[in-house]
Amino acid sequence: MSAPSPAAEAPLAERLRPRTLDEVIGQAQLLGPGKPLRTAFDSGRLHSMILWGPPGVGKTTLARLMADAFDAQFITISAVLGGVKDIREAVERARVALGTGRATVVFVDEVHRFNKAQQDAFLPHVESGLFTFIGATTENPSFEVNSALLSRATVHVLQPLVDADLRVVLERGRALIHAPPFDEAATLRLIGYADGDARRLLNTLESVARSAGAAPLIDEALLERALGEQLRRYDKGGEQFYDTISALHKAVRGSDPDAALYWLVRMLDGGVDPRYAARRLLRMASEDIGLADPRALRLALDAAETYERLGSPEGELALAQAVVYLAVAPKSNAVYTAFKAVREFVARDGTRAVPLHLRNAPTRLMQGLGYGGGYRYAHDEPDGFAAGMHYGPAEAALPRFYRPPSRGLEIRIAEKLEELRRLNEQASNPPSKPG
Repeated sequence: MSAPSPAAEAPLAERLRPRTLDEVIGQAQLLGPGKPLRTAFDSGRLHSMILWGPPGVGKTTLARLMADAFDAQFITISAVLGGVKDIREAVERARVALGTGRATVVFVDEVHRFNKAQQDAFLPHVESGLFTFIGATTENPSFEVNSALLSRATVHVLQPLVDADLRVVLERGRALIHAPPFDEAATLRLIGYADGDARRLLNTLESVARSAGAAPLIDEALLERALGEQLRRYDKGGEQFYDTISALHKAVRGSDPDAALYWLVRMLDGGVDPRYAARRLLRMASEDIGLADPRALRLALDAAETYERLGSPEGELALAQAVVYLAVAPKSNAVYTAFKAVREFVARDGTRAVPLHLRNAPTRLMQGLGYGGGYRYAHDEPDGFAAGMHYGPAEAALPRFYRPPSRGLEIRIAEKLEELRRLNEQASNPPSKPG
């Protein structure tokens, strides 16, 4: 059974909403042969679920299609505008439908915006089977949906639409409203602007088509005129995107907190996904600060987690805090450089055997072959260090890959390593006894 066609005056995204499962674009990981939602459709067994994914990827569409496929009453509740009263009304309508032998799907959009008490109101009815619950959220359900409701619903993760999917959406939308064709540069720019969001792409297409008038072709210049300042300011799919990221990274590396904050805000103002910015901060903490200040990585992780919990705009302050900390922290790429050097060394070196004294010896045979023989347990040694013990491959000494600089905590690390090397040297070359 297909959903009725929307009115001609409805937004393009609504008019183009898939009315059958075969019209859905993307989400092959859920809808492909043998995948979870395809199996649910084909088997006739509908289950309560949370659809987690970014905007414009089909969460509402899939919920509607499920209700249609099972000829179920479809009740929508917006967690932004609704409350307990709406939940009670949905329960009553579901009871009436059940009395006539008809199932009900209750779809809660932005379910993460309901508080714990509101989410708990669904539990007894989901448990009793009065209706099938489908929640949609753009936020991590682990943080935003209470555990009792999560335990009664399967979480399905929806992905942003890839460029090939968005091209299909663009062509379907263009054909429906008889818009002029796009040249390749304008197509790429619009797809980059949509950033995996089909609704955003279609809303933009509608606006651009109105601005195009009788133009036979939509090019990049026309697209910029139609979209205005936002597209010109920050091209998320092009060179400016990567230039801004590069500027942020270099400002952090160069210990300039003001410039680093400026580039972060430019990225956020231009529409970058703050989660992407958070991932870049984690990279900076490892690559450019490392062990000079190990707290930097922890603080960057905390900022990423805080953003997941708060979202925008509140969570962006945690990213700003991390940017400033990373910028003023002591800098070291010693671990990054050592890691690259070891990878290059291993790639060109032969496969060296693990020395016998470093091998495990869980059986008598292995013990008899000398596995573990001569190994000294460091915790039993003075100061927890087995001086003279060799931990590399047997063939030859390894190069010194890790060279801590005299900055931050690595000053102390360098001093410690120097002392350990002195003890190793002393153990390997003990002073001769007087004759």
